[in-house]
Amino acid sequence: MNDKSAPVRGDFPHFMAIPTRWMDNDVYGHVNNVTYYSYFDTAVNHHLIEAGGLDMHNDTAFGVVAETGCRFFSELKFPDIIDAGLRVTRLGASSVTYEIGLFRNDSDEPAALGRFVHVWVDRETRRPVPIPPKIKRALEPLLAGT
Repeated sequence: MNDKSAPVRGDFPHFMAIPTRWMDNDVYGHVNNVTYYSYFDTAVNHHLIEAGGLDMHNDTAFGVVAETGCRFFSELKFPDIIDAGLRVTRLGASSVTYEIGLFRNDSDEPAALGRFVHVWVDRETRRPVPIPPKIKRALEPLLAGT
């Protein structure tokens, strides 16, 4: 990787290990680009469930994806173990912006850097609502620069 503006492993306060699967590889022998978004979704929602107590089926509010993006730096492939680093770059009243670094095996530089925005909405009306307190408490320790 040659992008000096990209964060490194030490810039992320939380990690989740995700093993690649045989089916993640495409005909070119590396993880297909759309699969990276699955890894982002897994890392974010795992944290919300484990640290924030998110109950996807019963909570009155939940996060919907409003925006995603990815910068690719190097290939991932089966059988890599990905360390998905998670941090929050913006924590607003009803939205949160995550940055997810996908680190191949023990690399300190990300193979990919994702951006993921959740807007919290009411389950019934689908209108924006404040981020629930239990979720906000789980996200505050992940704020970049804190």
